[in-house]
Amino acid sequence: MGKGDTSDPKSLPRPAEHVAIIMDGNGRWATNRGWPRLVGHRRGAERVREIVRACPDLGIRWLTVYAFSTENWKRSTEEVLGLMAIFARYIEREADRLFVEGVRLRFIGDRSRLDRKLQAMMAGIEARTAGGTRLNLTVAINYGGRDEITRAVRAVARDVAAGLLRPEDVTEAAFAGRLDTGGLPDPDLVIRTSGETRTSNFLPWQAAYAEYEFTGTLWPDFTAQELAGIVARFGNRERRFGGVASA
Repeated sequence: MGKGDTSDPKSLPRPAEHVAIIMDGNGRWATNRGWPRLVGHRRGAERVREIVRACPDLGIRWLTVYAFSTENWKRSTEEVLGLMAIFARYIEREADRLFVEGVRLRFIGDRSRLDRKLQAMMAGIEARTAGGTRLNLTVAINYGGRDEITRAVRAVARDVAAGLLRPEDVTEAAFAGRLDTGGLPDPDLVIRTSGETRTSNFLPWQAAYAEYEFTGTLWPDFTAQELAGIVARFGNRERRFGGVASA
């Protein structure tokens, strides 16, 4: 078999079926151009559309994006309110398209602090797109990994106290099922844009064995072509999950 022959299944690149993205750099993208930060956030929301459309052709079946963290409430009131308006507008504008294109949209994070109207819109688009099978899109809004784990611990504690769960039955699988991502596979690949190399409290449990890629590209400039290149590089990585390299 010649070099580069892909007829051997072992020689084929491994697909990154679940890609998670920390969409960073929207504000800097706008500031660099002398524009208000919210302009960058609006452009970032538009970029999500292009990336969502590119995913199925790249073999990506699950896409999780970090839209708003539990720490983002520290930003100015103007920016926070603007971001919430952008989320609502995205749901309104994208609902029909996501449904038609077979994209299932879900949200993770603590919804209790969000405006009730926005919560209702989130629940509505989740119900409408529940039958989508072409791509599973998960948006993390008011999400923080430590907060998620804390809420899952509370859920386990309540079940143990109520006699619904024995302490010895608290397994990794049982705990993971109580996370916001219960039922979703762990990410294979986590990408962060903008040149920062922090994980910023994003999927700490789920991404324990994910591969990471940090790019200097600001999110509004992140293209489907760059995503394709990163996914291609991922396919050549050997993921051992604590084991040893194959022969």
